[in-house]
Amino acid sequence: MRVTRQDVLVAARRIEGHVRRTPLLPPSDRDAVWLKCEFLQHCGVFKTRGAFNRQLAALETGEIGDAGIVVASGGNAGLAQAFVARELGIRATVFVPESAPEVKVARIRSYGAEVRRAGTEYAEAYQAAVDFAEEGGSVFAHAYDQFDVVAGAGTLGEEILADEPSIDTIVVAVGGGGLYAGIAAAALGRARIVAVEPQSCPTLNAAMAAGEPVDVAVSGVAADSLGARRIGKFAFAAQAAEAPVSVLVTDEEIIDARARLWSEYRTASEFGAAAAYAALTSGRYAPADGERVAVVVCGANTDPATLALGG
Repeated sequence: MRVTRQDVLVAARRIEGHVRRTPLLPPSDRDAVWLKCEFLQHCGVFKTRGAFNRQLAALETGEIGDAGIVVASGGNAGLAQAFVARELGIRATVFVPESAPEVKVARIRSYGAEVRRAGTEYAEAYQAAVDFAEEGGSVFAHAYDQFDVVAGAGTLGEEILADEPSIDTIVVAVGGGGLYAGIAAAALGRARIVAVEPQSCPTLNAAMAAGEPVDVAVSGVAADSLGARRIGKFAFAAQAAEAPVSVLVTDEEIIDARARLWSEYRTASEFGAAAAYAALTSGRYAPADGERVAVVVCGANTDPATLALGG
């Protein structure tokens, strides 16, 4: 099953008025790329789009009852689903791994959700959430691999190409692949996708090499937001429809890109959010002369004390 642009447009109509249309920052003299400033979204992350689409669609069908929704998350999906549940008056339970950053866990609780810790990585929290849904009747909201979640995420790509139709290439970080799959659906036939992953958790790159989704080891500085063990089925279907340019970056390159986002743009991004930008700052993706490139910067949930100070 693959999400299409039409599905993205339906999602855009559904969530209109609930999410922010984030700005597309044009290039400066020093930087020949557009920056999609999704860190300005509610909760500081694109996942709010998919969370609204998932919960609003479930309310339309009567799927959500008194038990509310449950989600497993490294942090950001939990934030988004908890925020949306609060806005819509829905009970929310969020399972996170022990490694989830406290800055994210505290914000999830601030939205009124119940937080439960389970396991050391996302896959273990995921299984705990699935069991919880089956036992208690909560509606399961997937962090990245669910039709409504992917279609909602794709509205970000639709905005980029509506605001600047001449964009040739969209650079996006990949974890489980929900954002990539959504943007790929919105951009199919209109712009190429550069899919950027940390070398320490390359789910899409490994799946493309193997010809099917496969498990990968999860580690590195961006594991809390990009640390899925296996690429999602929607992302795998998206790459089958049109293969992206697959780029891997090192932890050191991600750290450097994050510092540059702070020093040059005063953008307090988390490591996962800096991964896409790292493809350009490291030179691992080198745009052709005249190529018009947009980079998604989509995560602001970080500890500002860890930012490298710049000029």
